[in-house]
Amino acid sequence: MDAEGWDARYADAPMVWSAGPNALFASLARDWLPGRALDVATGEGRTAIWLATLGWQVTAVDFSATGIEKGRERAAAQGLSVDWVVDDVTTAELGTGFDLVTLLYLQLEHEQMAGVVGRCVEALVPGGRLVVIAHDLDNIARGVGGPQDPSVLPTVALLRDWARGASIERAEQVERVTDAGTAIDVLLVATR
Repeated sequence: MDAEGWDARYADAPMVWSAGPNALFASLARDWLPGRALDVATGEGRTAIWLATLGWQVTAVDFSATGIEKGRERAAAQGLSVDWVVDDVTTAELGTGFDLVTLLYLQLEHEQMAGVVGRCVEALVPGGRLVVIAHDLDNIARGVGGPQDPSVLPTVALLRDWARGASIERAEQVERVTDAGTAIDVLLVATR
């Protein structure tokens, strides 16, 4: 889906996703020492806003101007400061010097995703963490929800390959319980 499609989707509902952070991500990051964070493909900004509540200095990037505006409004209502950027993460200059880069549920063709993950690794300071959570390819056969196009679904092996240059802390399939059943996701935590 392109930026206009996401703008329409975000404009069609008060919140497309939950207001709170992804539970797995929150369980990983809640005790990490705050620093500079980059939330890639932020959508409506739920991860960026949650990190800001914990004291992180956050930059949030997405190609949906509507999603970014919703995030900006929610952050302002909570008195939080986030640097909101409307840009296409497949081509945007992501910058450098981040202690944490998050890439949650961005589903792109493998070649594009490899480029984004590689640039996310480059955006980290030495010792900085990259967290990627996505729908796994196995979700088509064994899980519920998510895209049904194998060309946009990574695997543990693909994420490991795309994060070359980083030290892999965790790379594994994880189950996520939903109202519709269990989804199969893939998790990567890597440091530079």
